[in-house]
Amino acid sequence: MNFILSVIISLIAVVVVILIPWVGVGAFDLRVLFGIVIPYAAISIFIVGIVVKVLDWGRSPVPFRIPTTAGQEWSFPWIKTNPVDNPKGKGGVIVRMLFEVLLFRSLFRNTRLEYTFKDGTAKIDHEWEKWLWLAALLFHWSFLVIFLRHFRFFVQQIPGFVHLLESLDGFLQLGVLPVTGFGVPDVYLTDLLLLIAIAYLFIRRLYIPHMRFISLPADYFPLLLIFSLGISGVLMRYFIRVDITVVKEFAVGFFKFSPKAPEGIGVIFYIHLFILCVLIAYFPFSKLMHFAGVFLSPTRNLSNNNRFVRHVNPWDYPVKTHTYEEYEDEFREKMVEAGLPVDKQIETT
Repeated sequence: MNFILSVIISLIAVVVVILIPWVGVGAFDLRVLFGIVIPYAAISIFIVGIVVKVLDWGRSPVPFRIPTTAGQEWSFPWIKTNPVDNPKGKGGVIVRMLFEVLLFRSLFRNTRLEYTFKDGTAKIDHEWEKWLWLAALLFHWSFLVIFLRHFRFFVQQIPGFVHLLESLDGFLQLGVLPVTGFGVPDVYLTDLLLLIAIAYLFIRRLYIPHMRFISLPADYFPLLLIFSLGISGVLMRYFIRVDITVVKEFAVGFFKFSPKAPEGIGVIFYIHLFILCVLIAYFPFSKLMHFAGVFLSPTRNLSNNNRFVRHVNPWDYPVKTHTYEEYEDEFREKMVEAGLPVDKQIETT
């Protein structure tokens, strides 16, 4: 029942996020607030929050080498080693980090512990998690491509890589939409993949029992927020007409620090923008910060060279000690009276 409450709380929070700009712009015409003030505030929170979090992580002591290893460590020349899974130098660490950041290599090899019951006997199985890896990979890469495609709104001259991404991503053409009878722009594949991946990650948390048990509103809320962000973007592109020229003028002026509250765009644009603002403002305080934390993780960014390099804890400081000899000298008489053995007997005269 707790997971149902977590889902309901997250769903209500997302609905409130959608209703705030709907009412604020649709009923009270607060275009300056939702188009200028809130976006600048959200970006400021995002930048300051990430910097503070990264600096705090950077100050955390890492006195020991604790890299995660999944292969043979370097020892003798005639023993085959694994320079990626158990790197001894910076080169292997860089390669491992590239595999981790770009391809989620550790997640690809992840397994899920399952208990199955047969004939009244419990059996432990390790289920593969390739679908989780694929969904995570599609989600992150689709989100990155969508972000890069949006550069066409931020600058006057559209960069060449944006045209390339759009041509590769928008090869699917539907022609005329049967519901409206209007021509439909090229369907971007990443839009569909993003929504499918988010839906899978959300359903997975509901379907797997132990995932339901450990999931909190902080786990469901980002998924629902990103899903609503994608849905509002899809609505603007394929169903609800939005003046792209006005949107670009607003975006260019915004990043040139000469913003103007746009008119005639429609409430759907402000809903999309406000969802994005909530997401980026929430980012530094959520589990989404793993995008920066992976680079500071000592289990990933350290080489395993303990066999040939002596590592001394740099935070060690002189500690006043009390040896056993000193302890016995101090309490010898009482120890003898209590019948406890001592190394040195009491001298008698």
